[in-house]
Amino acid sequence: MRRLERIGLFLAILTAVAAAPSAAVTVKLASLAPDGSVWDLAIEEMGAEWAEATDGRVRLRVYPGGVAGDESDVVRKMRIGQLQAAALTVGGLTDIDDAFRVFAIPMFFDSYEELYYVIDRMTPELSKRLDDKGYVLLNWAHAGWIHLFSTQPVTSLEQLKTTKLFVGAGDDRAVQWWKNNGYRPVPLATTDILTGLQTGMIEALPSPPLAALLLQWYKQAPHMLDLGLAPLVGATIIQKRVWERIDEADRRSLLAAASELGETLEREVPGQDQESVAEMAKRGLKVVRVDDAQQMESFRNAAEEFAERVRGDRLPPEILQLAQQARAAFRSEQAGGDAPAKGGAQP
Repeated sequence: MRRLERIGLFLAILTAVAAAPSAAVTVKLASLAPDGSVWDLAIEEMGAEWAEATDGRVRLRVYPGGVAGDESDVVRKMRIGQLQAAALTVGGLTDIDDAFRVFAIPMFFDSYEELYYVIDRMTPELSKRLDDKGYVLLNWAHAGWIHLFSTQPVTSLEQLKTTKLFVGAGDDRAVQWWKNNGYRPVPLATTDILTGLQTGMIEALPSPPLAALLLQWYKQAPHMLDLGLAPLVGATIIQKRVWERIDEADRRSLLAAASELGETLEREVPGQDQESVAEMAKRGLKVVRVDDAQQMESFRNAAEEFAERVRGDRLPPEILQLAQQARAAFRSEQAGGDAPAKGGAQP
């Protein structure tokens, strides 16, 4: 074959490759969201939008309800490529970067509006930290406001310290912290909570009301402390190396669908939590109120102590400072009547 013919053939092959559609990408996503729950349905809807917007070039395969393991298992499987994406709560996100512990500080936020305001201002830094670890932040997800559910009524900090308290397995530092501060932590996988309650391994657990209803935890722990401890923040993330295989135009469509998922949860979850408490109350749940001002103060003091103890140990100090500054800005605007009204209800 003459030289010009070889060159012509080579150029023709290059042109054909460039014109060919990119290979389809199947993204395997795992979550603890119960099958058929508001979170799971929102993820499935996002997946349908991904397939439609990309003409099938990107498809989402969802593994809900912990079938892929606890969140520590999911993060490990993402690292080795068995999974490509996940909808994680703070527990799983902290397996990737300690910065996300800022959302686990008890009583740090007073409302959903305050939470959303702080998240908006922290997103650039938290996105960068995920990017540095090889992940892309697709959206924020909200799972409700955490309350304490217990087998017996808990109305004081002293009672809480004598109670066998569920703590997520895999975080030895967190377990040690609870022990050092007088609590009785019992590390378990989230998927083992119901068994732990039934066997007496644990006597109390922090959970949003909607999760306690869907997973039937309240039947074994029928007392709920009417004190919002912290919002259960989550996020949907995808491996950066998989994300970069997707065409840039398709990425924009995927992000738009992911944003809709976040907005759906932001809009629906607060109301569903309130409805869940009412529904559980009909079935025997007892709402325990802290009416004693001194006891309320003791809970708040313990929360502030928690924030100070984790600073620099399990929470980067610059992240805590960033969150405190954003919270202060929100409260200042609120005091002046300029705070943004961004949905949500008081926990």
